Amino acid sequence: MEQGLTYKKKPKVAIIGAGPAGCMCGITIAKDCDVTFFDISEPLKTLLPTGGGRCNLAHAEYDFKELAKAYPRGEKFLYSVFSKFSTYDTLEFFESIGVKTYAQDDGRIFPITNSAADVRNKLLAQLKSAKFLKEKVVDVKKVSDKFYVSTVNNNKYIYDIVVIAIGTHFGFQFLNKLPHKLYDLKPSLCGLVTKEDFSTLKGVVLKDVLIKNGNMMLEGDMLFTDSGVSGPVIFELSSINSRVGYPYSCKIKLIKNIVNFEDSLNVNRNMALKKLLSEILPKSFVKFFLNSLNIDLELKCKSLNSNSKGLLLESLNGFLITVMGAKNGGETVFSGGVNLDEITSNFESKMIDNLYFCGEILDIDGFCGGYNLQNCWSSGTLVGLNIVKTMCSM
Repeated sequence: MEQGLTYKKKPKVAIIGAGPAGCMCGITIAKDCDVTFFDISEPLKTLLPTGGGRCNLAHAEYDFKELAKAYPRGEKFLYSVFSKFSTYDTLEFFESIGVKTYAQDDGRIFPITNSAADVRNKLLAQLKSAKFLKEKVVDVKKVSDKFYVSTVNNNKYIYDIVVIAIGTHFGFQFLNKLPHKLYDLKPSLCGLVTKEDFSTLKGVVLKDVLIKNGNMMLEGDMLFTDSGVSGPVIFELSSINSRVGYPYSCKIKLIKNIVNFEDSLNVNRNMALKKLLSEILPKSFVKFFLNSLNIDLELKCKSLNSNSKGLLLESLNGFLITVMGAKNGGETVFSGGVNLDEITSNFESKMIDNLYFCGEILDIDGFCGGYNLQNCWSSGTLVGLNIVKTMCSM
């Protein structure tokens, strides 16, 4: 905002959590409010590893309904949110604070500096008037029209407005004392542990596989690990199924056009089967795959009997994996948090006036590609705008 509002005394706002959403809210209200952040970590520390240190700050999807489809939890709620603060608005904001951006072919948007540290510094430069307290909040109570914030240090503070923007990695703790329903945290965007032992394939990547997940087909690259599978398409699978009980099975289509491959078997009758498969799949995987089917590695295509051929084609069309759980410590995002039915479209509590939530603490989570940061930028801004609007009406 170019010009702050005029008050006898600026309202005091506590923002619990100095991550992307909290800082975006703070920037929006900085000229109009007396802002104090509470966080046990350094401000925007969680921004530094995003995008591999390059900061994948948004995704180049400008239709708000299409953008919302990238969120397994929160899609319908985000229609209103992204129609008010869109990808365009995000890029315009970053341009205004000196962060120029570019989009990759896959739609991921990065700063031209390819530096999350640079983005962090530019954001913090907008918060010079704010106070940052390195204290852990243990309680928030509202008495009459004031909030009383208590910290683990036995310090107590009084505020007019409270914004809760803690990341889900810190858990809920004090939030359990509030009247809001909280969904349990479940790992999302993470590697998966499988019943099958893929440890000998650790580091092997399969490109552009298709994974059948219920009625949906997911497409992308997958990576074998010492405990199971990972990679972009697996992250998407884990996100969609974060609240599905374990174990569950899914089938991976290793070759998109199985009919063409069957034709290749007939055309290349004198070629070794492993050689033909290695033209499509990594050699190390081909060896593992044929051994799992008890098919001789030196067998020529013409020597495949009908049973082996049927098993081969079936497995190429639907390679079975059994998911036993999420890989511990591999989570980048969690699903769960504050029930969206209990907050307004401006992120204010329906139960406690002047209490707001934004960012990861909401029951909203998206796929990889800048979507989770977009939720932070949009929700943080809209909370800030609503706070300023409320101040105008006082």
